[in-house]
Amino acid sequence: MSQKAVVLLSGGLDSTTVLAMAKDQGYETYALSFRYGQRHAVELEAARRVALAAGVQRHVVCDIDLRVFGGSALTAELDVPKHDATDELAEDEIPITYVPARNTVFLSFALAYAEVVGSTDIFIGVSALDYSGYPDCRPEYIAAYEQMANLATRAGVEGQHLRIHTPLIELTKAQTVEVGTRLGVDYSLTSSCYDPDADGRPCGHCDSCLLRLKGFAEAGMEDPLSYQESGA
Repeated sequence: MSQKAVVLLSGGLDSTTVLAMAKDQGYETYALSFRYGQRHAVELEAARRVALAAGVQRHVVCDIDLRVFGGSALTAELDVPKHDATDELAEDEIPITYVPARNTVFLSFALAYAEVVGSTDIFIGVSALDYSGYPDCRPEYIAAYEQMANLATRAGVEGQHLRIHTPLIELTKAQTVEVGTRLGVDYSLTSSCYDPDADGRPCGHCDSCLLRLKGFAEAGMEDPLSYQESGA
């Protein structure tokens, strides 16, 4: 009987790759997405497409409203920063697209979901390389959260060791694209942009778009998405 895994699925490149990796490892997958007050619904539509294509056991979309706190360009009336190249991205500061405590909130919901479905494995697509400087994407954060999870849940107390899987943590975007491609991921189903247009087309200039485009370019592949300026 297959082990069960909860996979945090945003509909973006990283989480879609992680879902494919979990399935490749033989897990029965349960996808978890969030309607958290983000600027657009494009990524949730992408998550639904990805979950359907992957044949997950169940896909849950949780409603939580992080707009009540604000503090991020993704949940408040703040402009999403745009750049022309990845070398313009600041490496020594946390960008305004960081959503306060988002991964901590998401992982907490994933813990609850995992206990209900009888899973001790949670997959999340964080990376310490080729990322925007978010503090909740670092290995030390994940290690600390996993330790807390095993103290804070019934499953952990009863000796069922809960594990937070981060298979992309040491991969560049290019390596992630290569892994996903080998596993047959259809990246045309995904959405990574922080500020897509009304038709869902990515802007090509936000941090997420630039890192995605850089990954495909370094992997020697073409991003299948159609960008607003028709450059990719």
